[in-house]
Amino acid sequence: MFIQVIQGRCSDEAALRGHMDRWMEDLSPGADGWLGGTYGTTDDGTFVGIVRFASREAAARNSLRPEQGAWWEQVSRCFEGEVAFHDCDDVILMLDGGSDDAGFVQVIQGRVEDAPRFREFMSQPMDGLREARPEIIGGTIAIDDDGFFTETVAFRSEAEARAGEAKEMPPEIADEFDREMEQVKDLTYLDLHHPWFATRAPA
Repeated sequence: MFIQVIQGRCSDEAALRGHMDRWMEDLSPGADGWLGGTYGTTDDGTFVGIVRFASREAAARNSLRPEQGAWWEQVSRCFEGEVAFHDCDDVILMLDGGSDDAGFVQVIQGRVEDAPRFREFMSQPMDGLREARPEIIGGTIAIDDDGFFTETVAFRSEAEARAGEAKEMPPEIADEFDREMEQVKDLTYLDLHHPWFATRAPA
């Protein structure tokens, strides 16, 4: 799987949603290799889109379509300033992966010093985390070439997420996570209180 993260300050969320709906209706049928996406805007107006493709090549083919370029020209007017793109071949599915049933998504971003080590840690079975934090549906982790990562964590509701945060993790799990987080720098959290989703329908 390949993930492209799109991020920028949105000046017109309603218009952006309209463009996204039109993409699903008119452009998604021709987007070969597009799998789906998780989208949302934070309280301060930062839009984040985590778009999943079967491969980097599929994402590149989509970007080169004339209709995609015309669509993006309109979408770009919904942003203030530059829009950042992070292309990530290194993708990890956490627990059950993302879910279109989520009512709240927390996006965590940062930079890791040792990406292979981080991938190995996050790819291990997480039965302990599943038991300690049952409110977590799952998530995705996308790491770009310079170690910048974007993690999505899906919850059924924000209330369940906040209640889970208040619980103490079992010491053995907490110690393991704390050791791994020592290599994470510049950590930020982006809360998507009203996320929306798109997934390609099964053929």
